[in-house]
Amino acid sequence: MTTTDKQHEPVTLTRKGESILFPDLPYDMHARSERAVTSAALIESVETATFAKHEHRKKAFAEVFGDRYDNLRDLGGRIKQHTLAHLDHYLERFIDNAEAAGAQVHYANDAEQANAICVDIARREKLTACVKSKSMLTEETHLLPTLEAVGIETLETDLGEFILQIDHDAPSHIVTPMIHKNRQAVARAFVRELDVAYTEDPEQLTMIARRYLRSKYRDADLGITGANFLVADTGSLVICANEGNATFCTTAPRVHVAFVGIEKLVPSFEHAAVLLKLLARSSTGQPLTIYTDIVTGPKRAADTDGPEQVHIILVDNGRSDILADAEMRPTLQCIRCGACLNACPVYRKVSGHSYGAVYSGPIGALVTPLFKGLGNYKHLPYASSLCGACYEACPVKIDIPRLLVALRRKVTECGHVGRLEKMVFAAYAASLKRRWSYELGGWL
Repeated sequence: MTTTDKQHEPVTLTRKGESILFPDLPYDMHARSERAVTSAALIESVETATFAKHEHRKKAFAEVFGDRYDNLRDLGGRIKQHTLAHLDHYLERFIDNAEAAGAQVHYANDAEQANAICVDIARREKLTACVKSKSMLTEETHLLPTLEAVGIETLETDLGEFILQIDHDAPSHIVTPMIHKNRQAVARAFVRELDVAYTEDPEQLTMIARRYLRSKYRDADLGITGANFLVADTGSLVICANEGNATFCTTAPRVHVAFVGIEKLVPSFEHAAVLLKLLARSSTGQPLTIYTDIVTGPKRAADTDGPEQVHIILVDNGRSDILADAEMRPTLQCIRCGACLNACPVYRKVSGHSYGAVYSGPIGALVTPLFKGLGNYKHLPYASSLCGACYEACPVKIDIPRLLVALRRKVTECGHVGRLEKMVFAAYAASLKRRWSYELGGWL
């Protein structure tokens, strides 16, 4: 292998046999992040993409809203705060309206139960081939290995997720899952797994994937998606995508199953419209995603396409516990736009896999310890410079720096601080009590 080839090799942040998103706990971020910052190729890929997305976001809002952008953020934040404050009411309304439209609604307390519900549906309906659109929640529940373990062939259809699947890799960004890969890595994966000629041309690589995926849609009897919003007034799913794959997943297969976190609720389409204005611009700088699908129950008699059954799995998996914590509740306002990752100087240097979990970046440093336990991810709240860039970028005004400081306090209060760190801070505190020692420290 030549020196040039080695420069294009993807960096491996994990040790042999270690899961990228589900590592052994407690997780230590230091080892992976140290490996990440030594990879010039990784840093170049991540910094180039995140900087471009960050600039596109600023330009998109400035051109349309100008000085009114902050007012739109205020409104988006208030919509989420109101919905979370009355979540039980809107959950009940959504379930009633979704079932009235013909959907079947299920409630899962945790990841295991959510996956079991999906497997039960597949077995009952004798479903064997699944096409799946991008969903952070199904990554969170570890759905894909669960389906494959029971013999359900499952294919990721988002282009980035598809590439990661065939390359036995994992997402490293909320919106752009393969942000850590370059086209050389993609080309090698296609040669190895799809038996095609080597090419680094992005258009040709896309066409190779397109031809392969199109053939799979025809054979699929199960489509799995997430949803960006749940509309309580109508019982509808709102699904945003740029590639059209989510549309295929919701219309071609006989059965559609949607995994959705309970925090995705909004009262009405009027409220969803505000958040849609914020979501696409914050994610990619677009006014709206290319495809914004609204699914309200299964197909009717007059419809020419659509699923015969729609199942909506409402997933808690720790969200109720966060909801009950008034201080941490704002983390549930997140609309998964990825803007905080693009703005974060720490994420740009260490990339998503360093966080050792499904959710990375500033929002991941918040929600992962809350979902998985502070003791298991005690280093993540410190993976921030507290510069405030994430707060400035957040479209629903989550004060991430303030919440990270609060989590750091909880880490200390719960006794998750190492002995050496305790000794250092004890010595520092003692030095502040004596003028001579304080001045000596300053002189040193």
